[in-house]
Amino acid sequence: MDDLAQDLADFIVDSPTPYHAVAEAVRRLAAAGFTEQAESAPWSTEPGGRFLVRDGTFAAWYVPESAGPGSPLRIMAAHTDSPTLRIKPNPDVGVAGWRQVAVEVYGGALWNSWLDRDLGVAGRLALYDGSIALVDVARPLLRVPQLAIHLDRQVNQGLKLDAQQHLLPIWGLGAPVEGELVEFLAAEAGVAAAEVAAHDLVVYDLTPPARLGERFELLAAPRLDNLSSVHAGLHALLAAAEHATDVIPVLVGFDHEEIGSGSATGASGPLLENVLTALAGGHDARAAAFARSRCLSVDVTHAAHPNYLHLHEPTHRTLPNDGPALKVNANQRYATDAPGAAAWHRACRDAGVPTQVFVGRNTVPCGSTVGPLLATRLGIRTVDVGIPVLSMHSARELCGVDDPAHLAAAATAFLTDPI
Repeated sequence: MDDLAQDLADFIVDSPTPYHAVAEAVRRLAAAGFTEQAESAPWSTEPGGRFLVRDGTFAAWYVPESAGPGSPLRIMAAHTDSPTLRIKPNPDVGVAGWRQVAVEVYGGALWNSWLDRDLGVAGRLALYDGSIALVDVARPLLRVPQLAIHLDRQVNQGLKLDAQQHLLPIWGLGAPVEGELVEFLAAEAGVAAAEVAAHDLVVYDLTPPARLGERFELLAAPRLDNLSSVHAGLHALLAAAEHATDVIPVLVGFDHEEIGSGSATGASGPLLENVLTALAGGHDARAAAFARSRCLSVDVTHAAHPNYLHLHEPTHRTLPNDGPALKVNANQRYATDAPGAAAWHRACRDAGVPTQVFVGRNTVPCGSTVGPLLATRLGIRTVDVGIPVLSMHSARELCGVDDPAHLAAAATAFLTDPI
């Protein structure tokens, strides 16, 4: 369990953006013998492991020797993006002798968690020749400074932030110069600034993951939502490939979940449906394959917060290290139904992993996941699960050190379940 927690920490450090997460996932898959399936190339029907990449989204699968048209699929779906501050196309701004960077909020970020932190910058630079250069400035570069209490004596009665005015990071002194940030980042990436046509860049907290507590039973890290699920999925897929059954295990990590999944690389787009249709043997065979398939939608869930227990359902509280939680909602904000729940409980039983059940309080509406979107688009039975965390959507979150291994083991059993 310690090994899995440390490996998750390493994966998070290597994945400051969805594009870096995909690159690291692909590196691990290629090291295990998986080969790339280009979207524009003829589809390979040979047994073995393949992966497909589109921007900040990837899909990977393993076709066993025994698979054929109509073989059932076992899918694990997660997402690669996290709430953050995204850098605007024209980023160079500043006032009163300060150089600043223009940003906008991406997803449902806890704005105050980004204050007074040492921030790096990472993302991708799109060049005029059509190529992409990844960039990661993993050193203190930016900071969103909080106002001193002397200038706001009421701040502890309620901090109020304006996203346009109060979240702009500083990165130096002097007058802003147009193109300066891109020029700096191009040099960091080893490309000519004149060749950069556009960019997708975010800021991120540089504090490394750390074990927490007297017994070191907790893990504090950025982007646990939802790189913890992507990481577990990679371990589960590689383990499933070594113990192949008659089912086809599939892992997908979507971008844009935190902003609703409505994109070409999001869960509402056609990418996964196209992959699964090809794996099923084409449109004629997919109805039979999909009817025998299952999807595990994996995203973090809320651990019971000891300072705010009145916001949790008292009979369905979840805690770190008690296993990943089954997520249930009567209004289908989660896609779990009874047969799907049974499949999850069977996977946990077979893996020897504890599990819990999360249900939101009736007066506190829960969030949602890619699960209902995939169930609606594909018609495949889907079950929602996730490890419990505190400080969800903060720049730094908290989970149990045992749960990465618990989730990986249960997901492996799910991906290889022949029933």
